[in-house]
This record gives sequence, C-alpha cells and structure tokens, in this order.
Amino acid sequence: MSRASMARLLAIYLPQFHPIPENDEWWGKGFTEWNNVIQARPLFPGHYQPHLPGELGFYDLRLPEVRAAQAELARAYGIHGFIYYHYWFEGRLLLERPLREVLELGKPEFPFCICWANHNWSRTWTGSNEELLLEQRYSLTDDREHIRWLLPYLTDRRYITVQGKPVVFFFRAQRIAHLAETARVWREEAAKAGLPGLYLAWVEGNHPSETPNLTPQGLDAACEFQPRTGSAGQPRPTWLRGAFRRLAPRALRTHHVRDYARLMEGALTRVAPEHKRFPCVTPGWDNSARRAPLRRANIWTGSTPALYERWLRATLEKFTAFGPDEDFVIINAWNEWAEGNHLEPDRKWGRAYLEATERALKASG
Repeated sequence: MSRASMARLLAIYLPQFHPIPENDEWWGKGFTEWNNVIQARPLFPGHYQPHLPGELGFYDLRLPEVRAAQAELARAYGIHGFIYYHYWFEGRLLLERPLREVLELGKPEFPFCICWANHNWSRTWTGSNEELLLEQRYSLTDDREHIRWLLPYLTDRRYITVQGKPVVFFFRAQRIAHLAETARVWREEAAKAGLPGLYLAWVEGNHPSETPNLTPQGLDAACEFQPRTGSAGQPRPTWLRGAFRRLAPRALRTHHVRDYARLMEGALTRVAPEHKRFPCVTPGWDNSARRAPLRRANIWTGSTPALYERWLRATLEKFTAFGPDEDFVIINAWNEWAEGNHLEPDRKWGRAYLEATERALKASG
C-alpha cells in the first residue's frame, strides 16, 4: 500500500451558518457568518473579495438537505470526513444544532469528529478584544459533564476513530491548566461507556509558544494549523519593504499581506517534530471580511487551485501514517467563508479546488 493511499483527508467544518439567540443579541437579529461575507470589499488592486458561494448558495445549516449536499460534494472529491467545531462553555452550547441534527437524524451518512473550540468569544470582529462575550473556564467537574455530553456523538457509527478510539481535537489544549487530569477524566468516562479509549489530539497555534509537545500531558498527537502566520522561519511580506512601503496603497500598509506560494514553501520545508503531528493544508486565507476596516486582517494572496494542488500532493507524498488508522491529513477548511478559506465552490473558481483535491489524491497515490 502506498503512503498516500493511507491518508484520510479531514476538512474542518464551521457550523456558523444559521441564526442563534446569542448572535441575535450580540450582532443583530438574524446574524450569521454570511453577514460578514457579503460586506467584504477589495482593499487593494487584485485583492479577491468578496468570496461569494457558488452552487450551494447562501445556505442555512438548519436544513438537512444542505448538510446532505455538503457531504455528497465532499465525498465525491475524496474528503473522508468533517471536523466539526464544537462550542462548550461550562454546559452552555453555541452553534450546536447542525451536528446535533446529524446525530439525531442519522444523516448524512458521512464520517465526522469533533474539535472543541475552547477559546473565548469576544468582539474581535468589530476591532475590540476587550469586550468579552463568553469566557472559557475550566474545572474537573465540568470536564466530566462535558465528556458525558459528548458520548452519544463519540459512540455514533459514523464517528472517526483510531483503532476504535474516537478522535477528539482540542483547539487550544495548552490553555487548560489541568490538561493531564482532563485527559484522565475523559478516558475514564469513555471506558465506563464501553469505549476502548479516546484518541486526543491538540491543534497547534501560530506561534512557537503555542506549539508545545503535549504528549506528556496525556494527549496522543498534534494537528498542524495553516496558515502559520507567526512561526519562526515562516513567510513574511515581500512587497512592503523600504521605499516601496511608502508608495504602497494604505490597505497594504495597514494589513498583513503575504504570499500564498511562500506559505506553501514554508510548510513543505518545515522540520517534523519528535512527537506525532498530522499535517495541514489550506486552500487560502483572508479574514478581512471579519476584520477590515476596523482591525488588521491577515491576507494571503496568490492562491490558485494549481498551487493548492501542488501543496496537497507534496504533503500526501511526504506523509507516512504513524500507525494503524493514524493517517490524517487536515484541510483548513471546508467552509470558512469569512476567512477566505473554503473548499466549497465559489463564484470565481467553481469546483476547481475540489477538483484539485481529487487530482492530488490520485497523483500522490
């Protein structure tokens, strides 16, 4: 069996595209991520904005036919499953309806797993980090309640596993002071439920300080997160230096504008750590829809389906599974529309990024 044929592509999935009472209160009645998407504008010549959806349209994730269409499209082009962001604040849930209905209805028949997005919610979209909307607080009592709530998902026949152990990602595991105890409590409750264990992975942050080896804390593997905007040795802006900076449009001086091709090169030459780390590829990144003009945006320019295909193919060819079922390559993301970061078809490229995904899988295998 070739190395590439062992890889399972998992795409990160944002469940933001439906109204919830909290967003009504914080952002206005009927708010969804589409509100950010449609207000985006080009900030400089050649800047691709707005990213507008193609054949799936401005969908509402409360509709089962939308979720079915997403799964059908992903499966057709080689995506093995979705990683759903999961928002838990001491028992308070946000944006849980799409995945809850996937569980309750038993459809679509498509593999999934969960990433606990354990970060605070604040008004970063309006340029303010100071106003905290919901804060993450941790305790072992809450850990036990949390894992018990998760068990119906973890025991679902579609849930993604490693040797029978359900896979759960922590978005910011290093922020949990008693992480080793959290892992112990979670595995204890999983064993009580008849599971052979849990496969716990952490998502690495952008900066070296956010990428510690957490295996001594009871976690099994890391997951890379692209783009790595702040890592040592990663790409820096190439067109805003010296005298050229003074001549550049104001938007180019205000925002972090970087080259996608250099991001790809940096990722492919990055030295592997001693611990297990699943690689990640992104079709692009541009969060100006969420942040500009009030807050500095991170914009990676020059992404094309051909460059993305080259990155994904090289990643697949380089990747070797760590063991049975430890074979994930992550794509960030399936539908992060306000971050310019999506495999779902848009009006500019259609299905080109999905087709590139399929070609990379076939060529690397």
